[in-house]
Amino acid sequence: MKAVLCKAFGPPETLVVEETEAPRIKQNEVLLEVHAAGVNFPDTLIIEGKYQFKPPFPFSPGGEASGVVLEVGEKVTHLKVGDRVMGLTGWGGFAEQVAMPGHGVLPMPADMSFETAAAFSMTYGTSMHALRQRANLQPGETLLVLGASGGVGLAAVEIGKAMGARVIAAASTAEKLEVARNAGADELINYSEGSLREQMKTLTGGQGVDVIYDPVGGGLFEEAFRSIAWNGRMLVVGFAAGEIPSLPANLPLLKGAALVGVFWGAFAQRQPQDNLANFRQLFAWYGEGKLKPLVSRTFPLEQAPEAIATLGQRRAVGKVVVKVR
Repeated sequence: MKAVLCKAFGPPETLVVEETEAPRIKQNEVLLEVHAAGVNFPDTLIIEGKYQFKPPFPFSPGGEASGVVLEVGEKVTHLKVGDRVMGLTGWGGFAEQVAMPGHGVLPMPADMSFETAAAFSMTYGTSMHALRQRANLQPGETLLVLGASGGVGLAAVEIGKAMGARVIAAASTAEKLEVARNAGADELINYSEGSLREQMKTLTGGQGVDVIYDPVGGGLFEEAFRSIAWNGRMLVVGFAAGEIPSLPANLPLLKGAALVGVFWGAFAQRQPQDNLANFRQLFAWYGEGKLKPLVSRTFPLEQAPEAIATLGQRRAVGKVVVKVR
């Protein structure tokens, strides 16, 4: 089979596309004929040795994929050969076949394309877990989404609206904010044109926001937290800016606020029934037209390194997908 291979840690241009052996599955895995694979921020880290997991060389990046089941391990009971599925690979998705842990694989909705399915699992799974289990977002609360035009950011905007929140989307350009507006954002903040804190203060009448969703990190992290409401919750989702911020410990104390970590992959593995319930709700909202995943660009398998570079350089709006078949 053909696969994108990382043979040594380095930037996307060091990846190669080669023929390699097809994977063999374990008892708890399924073998997937990959049709499409989503590109996510962890892909930019794992190839440079900066992610939580360091697979043995050579390995393929690609943490989520969609396709058709070719083989089912004996301990996997909810899937069968021929099923159209989507889910988490951990890594290995940028290949014509991949072995996937059965607990992370779900049948696709009948009306969903492979490209959309490849863009769905990680972004919507992460944002749903963040807003439901970690933030306990309530109808009528105010949600601020930083990096609101990216994959997880747009998902958070849509899910926040579906949960009944007032959503403020923040991004660095007018073009990115227009994408967030189309996704349902009630208010917009361009943080390249003025103080994020002052704009938040104006939009909330000085009260601050109840929940902050931050997949960006960097310099805006503390500024946003200083504008959180009493009993607010700040969700630590990721660090797309490249800088892991720190926070003075007195700030959560003064606001009675919580700093809450979001690690959806571990949640999906440790609490599979709760994760399944989340996806049942997500699929229901998708069927009602409340969730409309935005795939802004697709790349063929041979151009997967360029797809990863596009995301790593923060040039992507919505999701980028590698089309394998």
